[in-house]
Amino acid sequence: MKSKPAKVAISFITIIVINILLCPFSGFGFENPHVGFLFVLGLAFGPYGALGAVLGNIVIDLVSGYGPVEILPSAIISFGVSYLAYKLWYSGFKTDKVTKPRLDNIYHLLLFLSSLVICTLIYSSTHATLIGIFYTTVLDEYHFVSYFMNFINIGFIFGVLVIWLSKKFDFIEVPKASKTPVNKKLYWLLIRLLLLMTVISSITLLISQNETILIVNLLIMQILLFAYLTRPIEHEVQPNAENTMTEKILNNFLILTLIIASFGVLVSILNYSYLESLPNINQYLVLMPTLIITDISLILFFIPCIIILRYIETKVIQPISSFSEIESFIVGENEKIEAEGLLNVYSKYVNENSEIGTLARSYTHLINSNNHYIENIRRIEGEQKRIEAELDIATKIQAENLPTEVIETDDFIVNGYSKPAKEVGGDFFDYYILDENHLAVVIGDVSGKGVPAAILAMISQVMIKQLLTNNPDPAKVLYLLNNQLCENNSEAMFVTLWLGIYNKSTNKLIFSNAGHNPPLIKENGKFKFANIDSGIVIGIMEDFDYVTEEMTLTEELVLYTDGITDANNIDGKMYGEDGILNFLNGFESDDDPVGPLLNDIRGFTGDAEQFDDMTLLNLKIK
Repeated sequence: MKSKPAKVAISFITIIVINILLCPFSGFGFENPHVGFLFVLGLAFGPYGALGAVLGNIVIDLVSGYGPVEILPSAIISFGVSYLAYKLWYSGFKTDKVTKPRLDNIYHLLLFLSSLVICTLIYSSTHATLIGIFYTTVLDEYHFVSYFMNFINIGFIFGVLVIWLSKKFDFIEVPKASKTPVNKKLYWLLIRLLLLMTVISSITLLISQNETILIVNLLIMQILLFAYLTRPIEHEVQPNAENTMTEKILNNFLILTLIIASFGVLVSILNYSYLESLPNINQYLVLMPTLIITDISLILFFIPCIIILRYIETKVIQPISSFSEIESFIVGENEKIEAEGLLNVYSKYVNENSEIGTLARSYTHLINSNNHYIENIRRIEGEQKRIEAELDIATKIQAENLPTEVIETDDFIVNGYSKPAKEVGGDFFDYYILDENHLAVVIGDVSGKGVPAAILAMISQVMIKQLLTNNPDPAKVLYLLNNQLCENNSEAMFVTLWLGIYNKSTNKLIFSNAGHNPPLIKENGKFKFANIDSGIVIGIMEDFDYVTEEMTLTEELVLYTDGITDANNIDGKMYGEDGILNFLNGFESDDDPVGPLLNDIRGFTGDAEQFDDMTLLNLKIK
């Protein structure tokens, strides 16, 4: 609700309605019951609530038979007291964080109560003084107590209810911060002088009926009151914290307090006739039993509970709220927590010998551990990037060490392909012309994967090329290679290897096998697996005599590693030897079958992960 006239109108109507509703209970102490709403409406609507409340109060006074002379000073004082509730709340006595009226912590509760007491004292003292001035009555003491108890009881009960209601419906008048600098010392002095003058005026009512003194006291109080009301609003109003533990505890506490207050009212009403019948009973007990019994109940309950709540807030809730500040220090995922500022928050609790101390120490340890972990992660990430860069180089080196160009002559065409499962792998192939009549063809598969397998694959590939320069016998080459790799093979790695030498003049292919998959040979237009000696893998047993075999190659030779036949699909089914055989026999084109075969394997495996290196080599006789 932002309409200022609406706030004035609502305040005016509220004062009238409350007075009408509570007048039937005046015998129980509710004399001038509407006065407590001066505080409530001023706190909620500021100057607009104060204006509406005063206008309503004027109407009530006119109906009650008071004249303009009595009404005018009362209206001026009532406006000042009502507006004072608003000023006191937004003054920010002990904090720079000023919020809308909300009973969400002990500071706000004490601010609410102290503002209520201050406004009550000023209103009660000034109006009792007015009674003394205009009517020279001996009941000034009674009027002071009457105004005081009505104002503070109604102000407390309905103030709490209105603050709760404002949480559901946003109707609070919020001031804007003034650009005028605030002389805090001056306004502190004014409010203290105003309270001192209020006490002096109240005491004067008991000991003197001198009209001049009463008028002087009243004028001084009004001057101090309206001087304080000129205080600029220093702080911008901040949003209230939502759903805090303190607010939930205070809400339950205030509900219980209001129940006790209601119980006091009920007891007073039920005992009113009895109290009135007692002889020589004090007039306050007769005229105001409700307020006295209610206030005694609240004092006996309220003050100890506030002390307990203050202890709980200081020792439990504030530390927990401090711990919740960790959220604002967390920059983002995989980022260090800004520990210095946060640890300063926790440091005040780490030495406490309680659950809070344990929690603070745990948080401190957690923050330090998290930051050490992030540092380690960053160091590992840096190391990982370095390794990735080195692996990228190794991948390029390994790829460049394999044949990159197809060898095509009038007599044959040879091509190969290799794809490691990781950045580098243990499969390798090679083909190169030894002399004008001979072509060397090699395919191998090192046990394992990754860098160790790649290193052994490159060593084997280089050694084979060197050994072939002086040893044209494949079995002899495998024998020498095996003995060299058996030396210093602490990791027990091995290599399956097939080595062949093709003579283009005679179409003869001599070869030797060291535990590798048998090649596919095409004869009479059909592929079949060659029936060859299996041999044993290289690197396990020294001085093993490998066998050199011979065949006539008239059409085509396909070599492969077990990564081809062992390729799995998402159902765990292998491509298998039947898969490669069926594809080659179904491939009717004269083109190189390597690319189409790989595409067929990819279609078979689908989204399944490649677990092994895949290598193919094709030699086609023209």
